[in-house]
Amino acid sequence: MSETTQENPRVAESTPSVGAGNAPRTDTPPPSPAASAPARAASVDVARKGPKKRHIALVVFLILGVIAAVAGVLYWMHARQFEETDDAMVDGAITPISARVAGIVSSVLVRDNEVIKAGDVLLEIDPRDYRTQANEAQANLAAAKARLQAAQTNVDMVGANSNSTLAQADASVQEQQAAVQQEEAGVASAEAQVASAQADVAAAQAEGTRRQADLKRYDALDPRAVSQQTRDAARAAAESAEAQLTAAQKRAAAAQALVSAAHSRVAAAQSKVAFAEAGVEAAKTAPQQVATAKSQVQVAQASVDQAQAALDAALLNLSYTTIKAPIGGKVTRKLVQPGQYVEVGQTLLAIVPDDLWITGNFKETQLTRMHPGQPVEIRVDRYPSMRFTGHVDSIQAGTGGRFSLLPPENATGNFVKVVQRVPVKIRFNGPFSELPPMGPGMSAVPTVRVLGEDGKELIPATAPASREP
Repeated sequence: MSETTQENPRVAESTPSVGAGNAPRTDTPPPSPAASAPARAASVDVARKGPKKRHIALVVFLILGVIAAVAGVLYWMHARQFEETDDAMVDGAITPISARVAGIVSSVLVRDNEVIKAGDVLLEIDPRDYRTQANEAQANLAAAKARLQAAQTNVDMVGANSNSTLAQADASVQEQQAAVQQEEAGVASAEAQVASAQADVAAAQAEGTRRQADLKRYDALDPRAVSQQTRDAARAAAESAEAQLTAAQKRAAAAQALVSAAHSRVAAAQSKVAFAEAGVEAAKTAPQQVATAKSQVQVAQASVDQAQAALDAALLNLSYTTIKAPIGGKVTRKLVQPGQYVEVGQTLLAIVPDDLWITGNFKETQLTRMHPGQPVEIRVDRYPSMRFTGHVDSIQAGTGGRFSLLPPENATGNFVKVVQRVPVKIRFNGPFSELPPMGPGMSAVPTVRVLGEDGKELIPATAPASREP
């Protein structure tokens, strides 16, 4: 009776009341007394197990939450040691090869994607025009050297002739001065002769006057007082004195003529001295003549230098017809074919060197603890299962947007702050021979370790060795 009384309330609670306005259910028969006992026992078991399962689920949930929290904390403590970006790519110093002279391409000696070494011949341009220019420049240089040699010889000749002319002029001046002195001595001798002749004339005149006076005196006497012989002797003496006077006058005139001739010779000698002195003055212009000759040598030397420069330029252009690889690497973007006419500066092909690195564009907020030398783990999309080691080489002094073609202009009214990215150069470690083939532009994911295991900022003393080409 107790079980029945306990079940009746449940049945009464589960049976809707007619008085409440609910229609009685006629499709479900009431449970039989025989089946009601097991059902009641099962409901009691379910009622007991429900809270227990909820307790177990709550404990499991709490345990999982704790595990997730611990895992999250551990992951955060581990992840904060690294900075990673997927905005990165393999980069390299691609070297474009251009033509330095214009002409027809005679041969191309490389193929697409061929591995070459520094100094290998890539292609050749028809050299005939440039060889002709070099030959012409060589001939011009030879002619300029010949003119220079002639000018140098002229300097030596002008110097030697000037010195000789000056010595001859000085000797001629001295010679003419000696002649003048000699002629002046002749003038003095002639003047002495004139003085002697004039003295003889005076003596002859005095003797003639005395003889004439004696003759007149004898003629004035009585012829009987003086003999005819005495008178004849006086007349002969007077005539002799007259003849001596005439002879003395002639000697004086001759001596005077000698004086005049001597003066003429002195004047002629003095004119020769003046001419010789003029020659000396002309010979003294030898330094100016030598300087003029040396200036001609300088002009000729300048012509030689100009011709040498033209020859060097022609030979240089001739050498440019053979285009060689400045570095080793792999040939890419070959845009030239034999028979093609190329212009100066036209890009013919490009060389991708073995010196490759990673350029990672990190957010500026990721650079707080990033320094050169920090270790980096590199993943390249081409080799998803491989991991490469490297180190931070350098950090660009400026964001990538600042050096773009159209840098942002923040001094505007519609400015919106955007996190900028800064290129970071990352070098591979070890020799390049160990790297698998890769090229610039391939996507990469670098992970930089910025904190040590102790949680302190990682600042390497020295950077690891970079790969060498």
